[in-house]
Amino acid sequence: MAVQTVSGQANTILLKHVTLIDGTGSPAKKNMNILLEGDHIVSITKRNQAESVRTRVIDLTGKTIMPALICAHAHLGVLKGTSVEASNYTRKNILDQLKKYERYGVGSVLCMGTDRQMIFPGFRDSSKAGLLPGARLYSAGHGFSTPGGPPGGSWTDQLFRPANPGQVRAEMDSLAALHPDVVKIWLDDFGGHSAKMKPEIYQAIIREAHKHGLRVAAHLYYLEDARKLVDAGLDIIAHSIRDQVIDTGLLNKMKKNGVIYIPTLTRDEFTYVYADHPDWINESFFKSSLEPGVYEMISSKAYQDKVRNSPDYKSNRHAVEIAMKNLKKIFDAGIVVAMGTDSGADPVRAQGFSEHQELELMVEAGLTPLEAIEAGTRNAALGLKINNQYGTLEPGKKADFIVLSENPEHEIKNSRKIESVWKNAAEVSKGPLPDQ
Repeated sequence: MAVQTVSGQANTILLKHVTLIDGTGSPAKKNMNILLEGDHIVSITKRNQAESVRTRVIDLTGKTIMPALICAHAHLGVLKGTSVEASNYTRKNILDQLKKYERYGVGSVLCMGTDRQMIFPGFRDSSKAGLLPGARLYSAGHGFSTPGGPPGGSWTDQLFRPANPGQVRAEMDSLAALHPDVVKIWLDDFGGHSAKMKPEIYQAIIREAHKHGLRVAAHLYYLEDARKLVDAGLDIIAHSIRDQVIDTGLLNKMKKNGVIYIPTLTRDEFTYVYADHPDWINESFFKSSLEPGVYEMISSKAYQDKVRNSPDYKSNRHAVEIAMKNLKKIFDAGIVVAMGTDSGADPVRAQGFSEHQELELMVEAGLTPLEAIEAGTRNAALGLKINNQYGTLEPGKKADFIVLSENPEHEIKNSRKIESVWKNAAEVSKGPLPDQ
């Protein structure tokens, strides 16, 4: 990467001879020149730009630029080491995790319903505005589940758990005052271990959220629950349908209603994959994403044997097989697929690495690398309703992008070859492995 030094303080940056993946799904464009000014992109062209003495010129011959990734389903602050606890939710821990996401080229994350009161309004708003270091934090605030139901643990003690529809209005009013980006609900029996939310309650949640102009995202598992939720007006399916292959009727209704689908394939792969000793388990790109103590846990024979001998091992693998079939059918039906991973809610779901592994699993499911990248950039921005500024690299949009040493257009694993990460037209990281 050659940088031309010019006299005076540069107020514009010219990136020359770039291979550009713009996030729209279009093929990569070679030998492009990208002009940055302030925090945004001014122009993208093949023509030579006029270079003023106040322009910093960077030659990126042989390098590829793509938009910063956006994770439309994650969790922040509750994970530390091998524990997931409310006591982990501190300003420092949240910032550390946002900076980790950023090092992995993830520019924005949506925390799906497990944020705590301390971030509202100042921290969350400052992060979204790009005033804090790390990825921008978007939030579903406090999610909705059932009394005594999942998810459990101290980190979920600020969820709303209405026992009847009559409680929903006041709770939704309280949540709406925080201006969440979406509303999160849990509708799953977690393998028959929990009672599901009653239809009259989730219908009330969707109805009251829509009164406030808020969209609703659901944690679900079963095809029939997805069908009922879509009938009730659900906006976002926040996990894969994993029990049955989706049918044409539901596909058509999802497309007609503009439902967004977030498959979170890695969330389910992580339930069994360490027992299979994946080829990436000893790679630095993976290990650097882990909290202290997690690698020792997941690489131990005792842990791997426990996973392999679990009664859920085969069903978890089968769930991913169904999820991948459904992803391809849903994508082919023209439904918006947005990348999300559920990273950060469990020590084994590695923040930063998960987002690149999700792209790879999408490709394994039948998407092309460019389609998977579009899901992790443009479509995820659509899911967060931030596509007017982020998600694609176009004139007028914020200059949030990743510089890669190799082109991922035909090999998705090249998204991991990060040389630098840029936010607001400024380099903020050399990636997770700066010395390699």
